[in-house]
Amino acid sequence: MQPDHYDDFPVARVLLPKALRAPVGVIYRVARTLDDIADEGDWSPEERHARLADFREGLNAVAEGRPAGVHPMLFARLAAVVRECHLPLAPFYDLVAAFDQDIDTTRYADRSGLLDYCRRSANPVGRLMLHLIHEATPENLADSDAICTALQLITFLQDVGADWRRGRIYLPLADLQRHGVTEPQIAAGVVDDAWRGLMANEIAHARALMVSGAPLALRVPGRCGLELCSVVHGGLRMLEVIERNDYDVFRARPVLRAPDWAVLLLRTAAMWVSRRVGVRAPAIESNNA
Repeated sequence: MQPDHYDDFPVARVLLPKALRAPVGVIYRVARTLDDIADEGDWSPEERHARLADFREGLNAVAEGRPAGVHPMLFARLAAVVRECHLPLAPFYDLVAAFDQDIDTTRYADRSGLLDYCRRSANPVGRLMLHLIHEATPENLADSDAICTALQLITFLQDVGADWRRGRIYLPLADLQRHGVTEPQIAAGVVDDAWRGLMANEIAHARALMVSGAPLALRVPGRCGLELCSVVHGGLRMLEVIERNDYDVFRARPVLRAPDWAVLLLRTAAMWVSRRVGVRAPAIESNNA
């Protein structure tokens, strides 16, 4: 799981207003610490769950205005950001729940289960960003959720091979079955018509989600809106890279190269200047929802 989608689209960090960099850095550190607990080291699943329980207790300490017994410096900084920026704690609890789930859950039967996971693993950071800039309206939160979930799904598509080596599949098993793709095929990295059909389907869903949330970038003012334009087009460009590579995500992880960055920056500028999304969502078969 990758809580920080800016790792793939670093232009976003360049555009981030200076006043937001410190609180965003604290949020990033929280997410990275959780990621380390869930994925790094030689701890057993039971030890990881226990450490996440300790982290949840640290959030309780922030909520109650008392010192945390674990990661005291991190929670002291988080408490200051929560207090000064009036941030809700619910998104942080959601992140802990997602990492807790990630320890034991390695497969998702259908899309609804995968999206529920993304709701807690990806969406909280976007929601916190909207609270930081005082733009957390219901409409904005819904669009942010769509963008963040799309980014998480795109990361899953990039990392199919790496996730398999960690024993995980972040593609709906119902979609694998529908398209005739098996787990041994993923293990072998076989790119055939069945795989291409599956990937085209998953890309269509991710693209539709991204486009549905894209109007948020035109409502958010200033550099944060420009940042969102870059994130939207970074995600969309990554999908194009996967398509351009004939859906082969096994030989090498898809990345944005210099020509892709040029296209991304031009599209970002065009979106910001025209105040139009300029991209339509693809039609998706209803039985794949």
